[in-house]
Amino acid sequence: MSRLLSRAALALAAVVFVLYAAPAKATQIERVVSPGGIEAWLVEDHLNPIISLHLAFRGGSALDPEGKEGLANMVSTLLDEGAGDLDSKAFQQTLEDKSITLRFSAARDSFGARVQVLTEYRDLAFDLLRRAMTEPRFDAEPVSRLRAQLLANLRHESEDADAIAGKTLMKTLYPDHPYGRPTGGTLESVAAIQVADMRAFVKERLALDTLAIGVVGDITAKELAPLLDKTFGALPAKAAPWAVAEVAPKVAGRTIVIEKPLKQSNILFADRGLMRKDPDFYTAYVMNHILGGGGFTSRLYTEVREKRGLAYSVYTYLHPMDRSAIYAGGAGTANARVAETLKVVRDEWAKLAKDGVTEAELTAAKQYLTGSFPLRFTATERIAAMLVGMQTEDLGIDYLDKRNSYIEAVTLDDIRRVARKLLHPDDLTIVVVGEPKDVKPTP
Repeated sequence: MSRLLSRAALALAAVVFVLYAAPAKATQIERVVSPGGIEAWLVEDHLNPIISLHLAFRGGSALDPEGKEGLANMVSTLLDEGAGDLDSKAFQQTLEDKSITLRFSAARDSFGARVQVLTEYRDLAFDLLRRAMTEPRFDAEPVSRLRAQLLANLRHESEDADAIAGKTLMKTLYPDHPYGRPTGGTLESVAAIQVADMRAFVKERLALDTLAIGVVGDITAKELAPLLDKTFGALPAKAAPWAVAEVAPKVAGRTIVIEKPLKQSNILFADRGLMRKDPDFYTAYVMNHILGGGGFTSRLYTEVREKRGLAYSVYTYLHPMDRSAIYAGGAGTANARVAETLKVVRDEWAKLAKDGVTEAELTAAKQYLTGSFPLRFTATERIAAMLVGMQTEDLGIDYLDKRNSYIEAVTLDDIRRVARKLLHPDDLTIVVVGEPKDVKPTP
């Protein structure tokens, strides 16, 4: 699957959704406000001399100007390639010498960064982050080098079945919306991006009013507060005005077949989903675990893989974005078995919508979802990402104490109701890349 629509996307979504199970009360989150009014959420952990920081600015690649798609992504690759009086080589050498991790990333709805550093080099790492955000150089050599790499990646993706399927699905669901454009841009748009565009992005998008910060590790609130001002105080108070329209995905039962000479076909499918703020989100989350998100225990895995041996993999996941949402999934199977695989998927879609789930399935799903997630958030870096997700999704600082109760409150009737609302087998939008037998594209 593509980077966007893959099980990796589900893993990332798990962080964004912050579906963290207790012992939450053992995790003390402190709201730290600097003298200058900059806020961060902090979890102190002094067991190891390590500090992890995650941040996110609202507004990502969906805000890329038309014809300059890939701008946010390109900026993310270049901010650590020289800043202030440090050229690319010096900046990277400093990171390497002190074992500092500093990375930027761009998503559809956000632009983020992460830092991991030993306590003794804390001030240096935070200063390098400051420089990267406020004094990026965008020198000719790294711009040329990174642009070439991005273009090479795009050429590779143009032949990669996973990438083709993911891009085609999003373009089909959102034909007249920024969500339908590739986050990494195109060969033409990446070639068209100029240094002036990148400088404008930094100036207009990296601002305090769209910023969320999470810090975990060997640092106290008293130490963190002045560092926030030193690191982020020079950022503009407000980002340039921006808006992305809320939009419903165009799910209308369309099947798209892209012929590629492959031994197996890559399948993606999508139905309408739920926004993260929807009161039925947790019901949908539990439902998804039972239908296709629960790995070896899911209905789709059982029916498609174990009983019939149709597919090498099959899965589903909720994919809420800031302005829309889909319920997506995928499978990989032999070309001769694509039609049968799709029939089973549709049948299971219809069966759950009609009959709901069993008490045993619901109990098992709750046990898993409330019991397993603490194991995924034991590292400082993951918890820092979780703190940012809690802020950007407006979940509240007490979310960890409440999350399990949301899962436990889901009933059989809730799942029946939400399944009937979400699952429409005749509306599934399907993309198949390969040489599928007996699968015809629809207009």
